[in-house]
Amino acid sequence: MKREQVPVHNKQCNQSRGYKESLNILMITPTSFFASYGCHVRILEEARVLQKMGHQVTIVTYQKGQDVDGLNIERTLAIPWRQNYEVGSSRHKIAFDVLLALKCASFTRRRPDIIHAHLHEGVFIGYPMSLLWGVPLVFDFQGSMTNEMIDHHFLNPKSFFYRPARRLEEILNRLPQAIITSSYHAAGLLQDEFRCEPAKITPVPDCVNANDFTPEWRGNGHGPSESRIQLKQEWGIPPERQVIVYLGLLAEYQGTSLLLEAAARVISARPDAHFLIMGYPGVEHYRLQAHRLGLDGHITFTGRIPYQDAPRYLGLGDIAVAPKLSATEGSGKLLNYMSMALPIVAFDTPVSREYLRDLGMYAPPGDVRALAAALLALLDDSNRAIVLGQSLRQRVLERYSWEWAGQQILDVYARALAPEEYVYA
Repeated sequence: MKREQVPVHNKQCNQSRGYKESLNILMITPTSFFASYGCHVRILEEARVLQKMGHQVTIVTYQKGQDVDGLNIERTLAIPWRQNYEVGSSRHKIAFDVLLALKCASFTRRRPDIIHAHLHEGVFIGYPMSLLWGVPLVFDFQGSMTNEMIDHHFLNPKSFFYRPARRLEEILNRLPQAIITSSYHAAGLLQDEFRCEPAKITPVPDCVNANDFTPEWRGNGHGPSESRIQLKQEWGIPPERQVIVYLGLLAEYQGTSLLLEAAARVISARPDAHFLIMGYPGVEHYRLQAHRLGLDGHITFTGRIPYQDAPRYLGLGDIAVAPKLSATEGSGKLLNYMSMALPIVAFDTPVSREYLRDLGMYAPPGDVRALAAALLALLDDSNRAIVLGQSLRQRVLERYSWEWAGQQILDVYARALAPEEYVYA
């Protein structure tokens, strides 16, 4: 159990909520930021709320990625043999991370107050920098490195390389002064499987901007209602169809193939349903699979959807589905669905339970028949779907605001900057 951290007020503890009016924060981001999925959304919203609270944030990331207005993003040089790098585990990331380390080293003349490292590669790069500059290292843990490599089929748990990779992950998890986790389940994982000191760990679950992701986009206002009709027409979705939406990466560990198999069962029983699949990569691969399953005319693949357009597209949905299989990674898309007051069908994983509690419709992980049955149950009971969606929206408003998350992060920074000011009860 995590020990309670209690600030000890003395003459040095005169600014317990940050210790400086404006912190200079270096975010090490070993990915092609920004792209409209998962951990990128967390990084984006964390940076935005910290800036809103008066702090300076510099995001150092790979050469490829979308710039975001209002954020200071510094990129590495490109490597000529891998211009079209997307996402996921790859041996080419070694070259990207070397360039990222060199870019971080260029900050010598503008030493940060805090290094905020995302992902394990960020810790690997950030730790020597923290020693060089004498500043705290905070790790934003979003899932197990080795488990993700297995999910991506980049590492075989029975191979020779598994034990060294697992050992490296254990070492990296213990290097930072503080760890922020994207879920309470992840916090438990660090303590139980990696034996990390509980006092270092602070769960700061993914949150959502409820002012942007609002159920008004689903037709609870004149403007969004007209927009919804027009967007359906643009994508060739018949207006009378009940739409099941998915937004996120398309990949096997995300359960995409299982979702398509479940969709075939749903359409067989309810031809008035339609699946709207929003995401990338591998769109053509999954479109061909959908064709083989007889889903033509009942499924639409949009490809990549810009983050700022996500609320408008989710507004087309009547039900949301989350077939992710990973038991350790976060699942921020659930919060987007919840904020839109969409009822949700998900595989029964610890992170899904953490967010949805008893307000979700669950299927055992990997069970296509049960996933289809849960979707059909909501299609057949619109009143229940509405009540669940409204309850999920209320849960978001009460528990998952980025303003709350920003204050939690600043409290973590404060403890890392002045650990002597805190005792553990």
